[in-house]
Amino acid sequence: MATTQAPPVVDGRPVPSSASRTRMKPGRWFSELGWRHVVGVIAVVYAAFPLVYVLSASLSENGTLTGSNTLFSDVSGANYAELGTTMFWTWMGNTLVIAIATSVGTVLMGAAAAYAFSRFRFAGRRAGLTSLLIVQMFPQMLAFVAIFLLLIGLGNVVPILGLNSKIALIAVYLGGALGVNTFLMYGFFNTVPRELDEAAKIDGATHSQIYWTIILRLVAPILAVVALLSFISTFGEFIIARIVLTSERNWTLAVGLYGWVSSLKEANWGLFTAGAVISALPVLALFLYLQKYIVGGLTAGSVKG
Repeated sequence: MATTQAPPVVDGRPVPSSASRTRMKPGRWFSELGWRHVVGVIAVVYAAFPLVYVLSASLSENGTLTGSNTLFSDVSGANYAELGTTMFWTWMGNTLVIAIATSVGTVLMGAAAAYAFSRFRFAGRRAGLTSLLIVQMFPQMLAFVAIFLLLIGLGNVVPILGLNSKIALIAVYLGGALGVNTFLMYGFFNTVPRELDEAAKIDGATHSQIYWTIILRLVAPILAVVALLSFISTFGEFIIARIVLTSERNWTLAVGLYGWVSSLKEANWGLFTAGAVISALPVLALFLYLQKYIVGGLTAGSVKG
């Protein structure tokens, strides 16, 4: 004699079978799931339209944004070809050098500070962490007058650290490299068991060996996240770069592209948008390459030790 199996019960309510779930009424489906798809589609369209508009403007020979009201009505590569006759690629090289050097320096400095705060116990440790976080609340651009005067004074003694120097700009960026980055790394370092350090010490490893050969490999996700965030923020930074770099040959992309549209009568938006499209490619490529680290790095870094 066949017996019927009772449906599973959760919290006193029977759980519907897969067949009943597939026969969900349209109104109930929309109230539970459908509205999420609608919001997602609206968000994608809202975010993608400016990108499509900029791409359309870069392919237009008119050189104005108003000529791109009809998307892709005029498709031409003249703006991209004209970039080769400008300082665009020089600015691209300057920007990549500055952004890469700043991101590498930020990772090295932040990781060293986070390791010290996470693994060592010393007077002022908690106050130091709090101070780094508080100082980072004030944007670096608020000190642009002080930075300008400081670089003028340094340039009289050490010209390579004065105005119009890419090394000086990197040094300014690295001056604000600590703070949130260190606090983020500190939370991730705390997720690494201390037993690994103790086992390595028993085997005769020094603090330096533990740091470079064990810890840094285990915290690779947060290193990638900090490197990506530092690269993006440096790549598009404008105010400090405009103050420090005075000659056109040393400009970064943000400063150079702004120069093309700073004059209303001579603004060439077609050339500007073409440069903007190309300048977005390095950031996009780095983001796609490090994408697998982003979610894990940010999530684990939010844990407070």
